[in-house]
Amino acid sequence: MIKDAYRFLVPLLVLSALCAYLRLGVATLVMLLLAGFVGYFFRNPVREIPAGENMVVSPADGKVVRVASIPEQDAELPGGQSVSIFLNIFDVHLNRAPIRGELERVEYKRGRFKVAYDEEASRINEQNILTIRGQRLRVVVKQIAGLIARRVVCWKRPGHRLERGELLGLIRFGSRVDILLPKQVKILVKVGDRVKGGSSVIGEDI
Repeated sequence: MIKDAYRFLVPLLVLSALCAYLRLGVATLVMLLLAGFVGYFFRNPVREIPAGENMVVSPADGKVVRVASIPEQDAELPGGQSVSIFLNIFDVHLNRAPIRGELERVEYKRGRFKVAYDEEASRINEQNILTIRGQRLRVVVKQIAGLIARRVVCWKRPGHRLERGELLGLIRFGSRVDILLPKQVKILVKVGDRVKGGSSVIGEDI
């Protein structure tokens, strides 16, 4: 469990203890169930990071909901391609570096809180945009808030050297992560696939 959980977990445990002291059985049970869910939501399972410098791993757990080409005029990664991953409330919400490289830029964009499964969410929702430059590739990872997720968190700062699969941050309570890749990367996933952050290979630099 990551340290961000404690700001939610401690108050719930205090409230459950208070409810127990006041002999409020149902309220005590509700507080304990919520505390259990917080611990589950902020879990940090061990992941085996694949070897191979040309591999691109998934930045998040979830379901692939879109694989698409990026128009040549796109400012973030012209002429590339994107993979969108939807995270439901039961998925691990930690985000990981898809490649080894330097975190060049972190840009926060205010926006709306449209349902993260909707394709339009990639463009209009609140998000962090992370640009990572590796030895062979430059990729962009978008942490996108959803209808329930109202907080996108990046723990790293520009200039940080990232290892593939290293933790970057998290999105709280249901969200979406997009990864933008150069066109020379062969996409190895399709819509409907389930992926795990840091361990599922989603692309290969050919």
